[in-house]
Amino acid sequence: MKEKPATPQVVTVRMPSRLDMLGELDHVTQSVCERLHFDAQSSMQISMSVIEAGTNAIQHGHLRDASKPVDTTFTVFPDRLEISVHDLGRGFKLEDVNGNVTSPDHILDPRGRGIFIMRECMDSVRFEFSPSGTSCLLTKRRPPQGRAG
Repeated sequence: MKEKPATPQVVTVRMPSRLDMLGELDHVTQSVCERLHFDAQSSMQISMSVIEAGTNAIQHGHLRDASKPVDTTFTVFPDRLEISVHDLGRGFKLEDVNGNVTSPDHILDPRGRGIFIMRECMDSVRFEFSPSGTSCLLTKRRPPQGRAG
């Protein structure tokens, strides 16, 4: 008989679109990373990416309208952590951000460098655009169970 895969654990945070709330989101992110035994560097990379995605949702997706919520969902799988940061904005075209968000050439530009940073820090960064808003989907492989790595 085939073993049924474990149901992933899910932690969800809903917060108003206020930049001063990003510290709370960072605290939750750090707690999840610690619980999953990510090392300090991986934890920092995940935290930076979540804060960047949250900042983008607040500033660009909601234009700092605090009445609109930013929903962040941490989904824990045995081999990876998936994080979704969702806003109600209509999205954007990646090619319009700065021409090329996959190269360090634009790291000093006022816009677009966050996507580059997220892509450098995470194993996968995707965006989904739908009538219900924009989601930034971040994935980081977990260290082997039983040891930090």
